[in-house]
Amino acid sequence: MKRCFVGLIVLFVFVFPFTAYAGAPSDAINDTANKVIAILKNKSLSAAAKKERLEVIYKRMFDEVELSRFSLGRNWKRLNPSQQQEFVQLFRKILEKAYGDKILEYKDEKVKITGERMISADRAEVQTKVIGSSKEIPVFYRLRLKDGEWKVYDVVIENVSLVQNYRAQFKDILAKNTPSQLIETLRKKVQ
Repeated sequence: MKRCFVGLIVLFVFVFPFTAYAGAPSDAINDTANKVIAILKNKSLSAAAKKERLEVIYKRMFDEVELSRFSLGRNWKRLNPSQQQEFVQLFRKILEKAYGDKILEYKDEKVKITGERMISADRAEVQTKVIGSSKEIPVFYRLRLKDGEWKVYDVVIENVSLVQNYRAQFKDILAKNTPSQLIETLRKKVQ
């Protein structure tokens, strides 16, 4: 259950928009986590209203194109530009569908930043722990500086990368199917 919540926290960062800004990458994660938790704790908001507010945060926090491109890996180039655009939209909807309701199961967990590592001048990793009543779960956010804002392009929960997990699934699909068939499969999953 705790791992599921951590996955939701990670995905809310990917799937629900948060405010990111130039400055220390950890500041961007901390600011976003605080905003998300405030929304989740707000008992006056309906579940639908919470989802709407979280979605706005997600769009500002995530680099959806990078997340999608990295999730497809080398197969990204097999998609034509219109397929790439549609893939980005469908992938976001799949993440929302998979984690949207679960994030609302928040039970007063805390997010603590435990470190930050600059990978390059425009890439960083922020290490956090999601602290629950009985367990601490490590969650790392990988960000890149894009247009003056730190944007998330991968989340690693308990050493499992969101990008690598989906890349393996998409690779399997594309080993037997065309890019058009992949897009059609994703359309069906979203419905």
